[in-house]
Amino acid sequence: MALEEHKLPVSELRPGMYVCGLDRPWEGTPFLLQGVMIQSVEEIDTLSALCAWVYIDLDRGLGPLGLSLLPSDAQSQPVAPTRARTSLSDLDIIALQGSTRYPEQIDFEHALAEAREAHARAAEFAGRVLDDVRSGRPLDPEGVREAVEPMVRSLVRNADALLWLDTLRERGQYEYAHALSCSALATAFGRHVGLPESLLVDLASGALLLDIGKLRVDPVLLTQTGPYTEEQTRAMRAHVAHALSILDESSSVPDHVREMIRTHHECLDGSGYPAGLSGDSIPLLGRIASVVDAYDAMTSDRPHCRAVGQHVALQVLYRDRGTRYAPEVVEQFMQCMSVYPIGSLVELSTGEVAIVMAQNSARRLQPRVMVLTAPDKRVLDQFHSLDLMVRAHSDDPVRVVAPLPPGAHGLDPVALFL
Repeated sequence: MALEEHKLPVSELRPGMYVCGLDRPWEGTPFLLQGVMIQSVEEIDTLSALCAWVYIDLDRGLGPLGLSLLPSDAQSQPVAPTRARTSLSDLDIIALQGSTRYPEQIDFEHALAEAREAHARAAEFAGRVLDDVRSGRPLDPEGVREAVEPMVRSLVRNADALLWLDTLRERGQYEYAHALSCSALATAFGRHVGLPESLLVDLASGALLLDIGKLRVDPVLLTQTGPYTEEQTRAMRAHVAHALSILDESSSVPDHVREMIRTHHECLDGSGYPAGLSGDSIPLLGRIASVVDAYDAMTSDRPHCRAVGQHVALQVLYRDRGTRYAPEVVEQFMQCMSVYPIGSLVELSTGEVAIVMAQNSARRLQPRVMVLTAPDKRVLDQFHSLDLMVRAHSDDPVRVVAPLPPGAHGLDPVALFL
């Protein structure tokens, strides 16, 4: 599909427009990615200070419910919402997009205690479910739902609090940590696009089980630091088939959840596995899972590579949209994570280093942060939170000047907060 660009004065920009080009290079602007979905007046003001003209992509313009999760040539197809079926098609799911609004029901501080309990319970249940499978017992679908439901409820009430806790927990064994983080990220994504809570539970359940088949892969392969041989690659990729066998040994797993797990390593251009599917032959939940799985993998330490910063992972997803990943899913995921994702290390205009705690949805460039260091990068004896949106209206405004890589200035947020 050809890109349909339209030149527009910055003064005519409105929230919901997708800016794909500037009258100057993107380098040197606060926008990390070469393209931005305008969500606030603040972003328009920022662009006004940088340039006079922009180019917007008309194919990505928002409708009343926001950018569709289906390609633009499918957006006009009328679909009746379907809630009672045990298996949902892509069109069923897209019909449910925007059907549920999730205003913050509780502020960040009050949400933390609830989120901490929900996260601990989810981790306990998830560990029990995965250990059962590792021991050869059949998967318990009800146990999976019990693992994710408290987390879903917490995310529905306040998404930032649970994502903040997930970022700062000790990761332990990668497979377990990855399962829990993917579940949280998938739920946050579904909440962002307005899917009903029952479908959020399905998303969370499927994401928790994406790599369950690795429990039947030789453990030596999971900890190998060097490149795989061709035979080892086949053995690792077989984890998808193992996952499906595990699901088939149990009951009550909805077909759309099974398809999500089956296709989360397929790529839009057909280069993925196990079936080499391409384009719309990959179900929507599989396309979502692919993005969530890749993002969490890139931002986690793994035996063969170190974690990259959240902003770098978003750049990789954006670069590979249209080849590996569905563009409409990547763009919505980027909006969900925001410019500075929760858990990101950032440098402030004061020289201090902080970690992003929570988003300000109306001011994406002004998150709430926890300040970790003094301007000379000395770790503070006592950390303090700072709402950059509030501070922007003071006599001494503070802003983010740059995202930082994991471990910058020797900082380990997990160790600092334990």
